[in-house]
Amino acid sequence: MVVPWVGFPLGDLLKRFKPTSRAAYVAFETLVDPEQMPGQRRAVLDWPYREGLRMDEAMHPLTILATGLYGELLPNQNGAPLRLVVPWKYGFKSIKSIVRISFTRDLPTTTWWKSAPHEYGFYANVNPKVDHPRWSQARHRVIGEGLFSSKHETLMFNGYADEVAGLYRGMDLTRLY
Repeated sequence: MVVPWVGFPLGDLLKRFKPTSRAAYVAFETLVDPEQMPGQRRAVLDWPYREGLRMDEAMHPLTILATGLYGELLPNQNGAPLRLVVPWKYGFKSIKSIVRISFTRDLPTTTWWKSAPHEYGFYANVNPKVDHPRWSQARHRVIGEGLFSSKHETLMFNGYADEVAGLYRGMDLTRLY
């Protein structure tokens, strides 16, 4: 689905805090409020939801903090007040309702990586050559085309390979998924 996000590059915000060379990663944490978010009452995940990016991924101009979509303010169900959008990664990396952003020297533990490390790697780059243990990721349906529409070939990095492949040069993207 192509979503016209409203927001600003995450890197613009991070530069204001002058991270030192010791900051290798950016960690994110979501709001915990079961009154507003009743799904948090279930022990499906270890709340708060946590995500992380390498510093170079976070500083990339395509990585944005969304404050809205379709020209409107971001609704609660879409992650208000701030949502991370990293278009070349799988959706679970786009943490919603961010309340804490921090720099860290160490690889941050992320929610899905902690919950199911054999299924969800830290990087979560769209890589059609690496199947999820329970389904193929080589083809996908486009939201809005209908349930019975034909599937499309999934593109490396969700079609952003020209812009972001250099971030992963030399890495084994079948092992570091």
